[in-house]
Amino acid sequence: MGGPKRIASTLARGLFSGRTAVIALPMLFLLLFFLAPFFIVGKISVSEMETATFKPVLALVDGVLTLKLKLSNYAFLASDDLYFKTYLSSIRYAAATTVLCLLIGYPFAYFMARARATVQPALVMLVMLPFWTSFLLRVYAWRGLLTEHGWVAELVVGSGLDHVLHALGLIAAPGKLMHTPFSLVLGMTYTYLPFMVLPLYANLAKMDLRLLEAAADLGATPWVGFWKVTVPLSKAGIIAGSMLVFIPCIGEFVIPELLGGPETLMIGRVIWDEFFSNNDWPVASTVAVVMVLLIIVPLAIFGKYQAEAQESTK
Repeated sequence: MGGPKRIASTLARGLFSGRTAVIALPMLFLLLFFLAPFFIVGKISVSEMETATFKPVLALVDGVLTLKLKLSNYAFLASDDLYFKTYLSSIRYAAATTVLCLLIGYPFAYFMARARATVQPALVMLVMLPFWTSFLLRVYAWRGLLTEHGWVAELVVGSGLDHVLHALGLIAAPGKLMHTPFSLVLGMTYTYLPFMVLPLYANLAKMDLRLLEAAADLGATPWVGFWKVTVPLSKAGIIAGSMLVFIPCIGEFVIPELLGGPETLMIGRVIWDEFFSNNDWPVASTVAVVMVLLIIVPLAIFGKYQAEAQESTK
């Protein structure tokens, strides 16, 4: 009588144990909010559109189950230079933003990690303070700062930096800061800088400072100790921060739309145009699938080799 109940209770304890829940909940989250939408978008990318509906990919005709995949959209992307140039442009702007966030964020994270323990919470709060304001309002604020008579624009023009930016090809003409690669990268750097600072701070705060003392005892200067000890030990924070900045920057839409211009076409705007302007959902889904694959495949390969490297060092 009690046998089936004991088995059921044992299975229930196993399914809802702490270790299983810790693994199952994130996997369930990924399944519901990433894999399922991704498969839906993937299905649309190989479907044929009829006005507002899609032809079924799987169809039962005269007792025969047929699979119809429309791959012409992927061939169209491969043959059209516009999409290739847009992908490259998105990667270029995302990479530039990531490098700038690293150059700005690393010194600030280093300062936070070396500050007094009583001051560190306040510094972390300052980094997170922009998140208390709407993302859209912050981007709109930069429009006001960079347009004519904005104080940032006045500062750049007054210092002559606009001529330097024009010589570098970042703005179309001296004094014109809006709707340029400069305004786009500036907006994305400001927006995603906290995503670089916080992982770096978390990594640097855990660093054993006795290693720097040992390096100094062996004759290393502070600069040599920084490059030979601090930077290698903060590699995990650099990678994590770079991924947190680079990945969302590739598909960014709001900042290129508000601060960028015709010369700063990115893949997020192309997807928007295909979905809502051209009403071509299969092509838009194809662009989105290719973008996700371009991000995931290198990350998966990097993660594989990273795990192998960690195993070899054990």
